[in-house]
Amino acid sequence: MTQSDDTKISEDRRDALRYALGIGSGAALAAALTTPAAAQAPADNTLDRIRANKVLRIAVLPGELPYFNKDLASGTWSGFSIEMANDLAKLLDVKLEYVESTYGNSILDLQANKIDLGFALNPTPQRALVVDFTSLVFPHPFGAMLKKGLEAKTWADINKPEVKIAVDVGSANEAVARRFAPNATIKSLKSRDEVMLEMSSGRVDCVVNALVLGLTAIAKNPNLGTYKILQSPAVTIASGTAVRRESDKRWRDFLSVWIDYNRGIGQMREWFVKGLGLAGVKPEDVPVELSI
Repeated sequence: MTQSDDTKISEDRRDALRYALGIGSGAALAAALTTPAAAQAPADNTLDRIRANKVLRIAVLPGELPYFNKDLASGTWSGFSIEMANDLAKLLDVKLEYVESTYGNSILDLQANKIDLGFALNPTPQRALVVDFTSLVFPHPFGAMLKKGLEAKTWADINKPEVKIAVDVGSANEAVARRFAPNATIKSLKSRDEVMLEMSSGRVDCVVNALVLGLTAIAKNPNLGTYKILQSPAVTIASGTAVRRESDKRWRDFLSVWIDYNRGIGQMREWFVKGLGLAGVKPEDVPVELSI
């Protein structure tokens, strides 16, 4: 190896070190000592592509209030998740592109690079194997729709043989009921509609379900009773947003900061209550215990 070759290698290493020090990463500094500078060019990532193309692609789910609602006459979308998406689009100075999907297909759409962001998704261990999740949007609490005259504040209050509970079979609602009210008389039915029929007919005393399901059902039919978030313990399932898994985490990290900021200033709760309003839920009917 000639002296000029040695000089060139030394210059390349110095350039790499300057790059590593410039981005302030200890891991990048270590890599720069052993990796040619040309190999450190950043890979394509979602955030850069969104800003370059001026388009943010999101999954939208027809009929899933309070998160999504489509006006069939105008084609206009609204709801909690749309409020979030509109704010992101404004912040990034991009347009929204809607891709109709389902909760399950949102994960597949992320993997297939059909969308950039999936809203209103529960971060489960199985999903976390294939996509990344941002910071928690809110903990979705569980409780019960109670017939008129039935009072309950804790799970122990309905965990009695004389209390008849209806749930939809195979759902998270059934799992929660059997775990926290195992002594109650639990009726597992095929669908949510059958559950509501049991409740409206007076054949059961309560329905165990997540807050959104309970509030929207009672908004449609106030005769069903009242909804209470039950305590001791507080039972929640996380509601979050998912992004495609990629080595560059800037898109995920940006969204996490944006979520934390808007939760902190109360904006998330305002958007959520507005979305519930589309389903007929009054602001005063949203429990103060809801942490959003």
